[in-house]
Amino acid sequence: MKSNIINTFLVLILSCAFSFNSFSQSNQKFKVTLDAGHGDHDFGAVYNGHIEKNIALAIVLKVGKILEKNPNIDVIYTRKTDVFIDLIERANIANRADANIFVSIHCNANKNTVADGTETYVMGMSKNASNLEAAKKENSVITLEKDYKQKYEGFNPNKPETMLGMTLMQEEFLENSIELAGKIQDRFVKDLGKKSRGGGVKQAPYMVLHKAYMPRVLIETGFISNPTEGARLDSEDGQQEIATAIAEAIVSYKKDFFGDGANEPVIERPSKRIDDTPVVNQPKKTEATPVKEEVKKSDNKGIVFKVQLSASTKKVETVPSNFKGLKNVDSSQDKKLYIYTYGDTSDYLEAKKLLSEAKSKGYSSAYLIAFKDGKSVNVKDVIKK
Repeated sequence: MKSNIINTFLVLILSCAFSFNSFSQSNQKFKVTLDAGHGDHDFGAVYNGHIEKNIALAIVLKVGKILEKNPNIDVIYTRKTDVFIDLIERANIANRADANIFVSIHCNANKNTVADGTETYVMGMSKNASNLEAAKKENSVITLEKDYKQKYEGFNPNKPETMLGMTLMQEEFLENSIELAGKIQDRFVKDLGKKSRGGGVKQAPYMVLHKAYMPRVLIETGFISNPTEGARLDSEDGQQEIATAIAEAIVSYKKDFFGDGANEPVIERPSKRIDDTPVVNQPKKTEATPVKEEVKKSDNKGIVFKVQLSASTKKVETVPSNFKGLKNVDSSQDKKLYIYTYGDTSDYLEAKKLLSEAKSKGYSSAYLIAFKDGKSVNVKDVIKK
């Protein structure tokens, strides 16, 4: 009798442990790493008493405070005080946390004090002179670091083209980085009425982005060299409106690629919200729509969406047991790499469901890709059309 009671007790303990573990795995938080540019002896840009390092930190802390109210989001900071952090360490903080996105916040400056507006950068090599100059300015911070020549393997901040060895992992996140950057710029323009410089979303070889292995963006929140914009950025209200716009963009990105969580709070805006109509009319649902395991394939004519799971130099048989139970996995070869994709549909909403399913299976870095008549195209361009 005593033995039966003990056995029953052990079964209950194990059942509770299993249930708790299952809950934890199915309710993983969306991790956001926030990076306040510069710090300590690295002041960044300084104009009319406005100091970039202080403004960037103030905005980051406000973004973090908003996001921390969401029980489904975990916020990681590269710095929360006035300290100097190496560029490579900023990226490594995000890498070690296995963050879902990395957001680096800065202020712009120009000798032309009339210049104003916002820009959001994604990682990439650019031939645009102004983009390269912006990258050179931010990358020059590494010269303040000890043994930077050895640490950055000969990288010359004045010659961004020396940033070699772009990995597939980094290229893999480009589409998602553009999506996040686009959402941020849209908020700045639609909600705050800010000027989006040169289209807003740009590519440039920033070292802090180069070393982060996840979707990542660098935001230039405005020009502190512009007397009006600089004063606004250095004000409590100005920082709060910028922070709210960034936080809303992050939450919107999370919903698109990771789904809605239970009891997610609505972000309160410091001013009246401007409702922006989504590109695709998708009715809001309180519960995720179940995804059918068997996916009907398109005829490869017109627009086709797929979920890219991974890329490898190793060829793997596309059976469910090799892909965490996912069926309808295909592979294609690009030079020496094998690209593995899940699903095949012409319906964007169905594609987003497939992406959510892939992520729920553990493919946290999965993302959507698109083809038109068999040729690769930009997902963002497709859904806009």
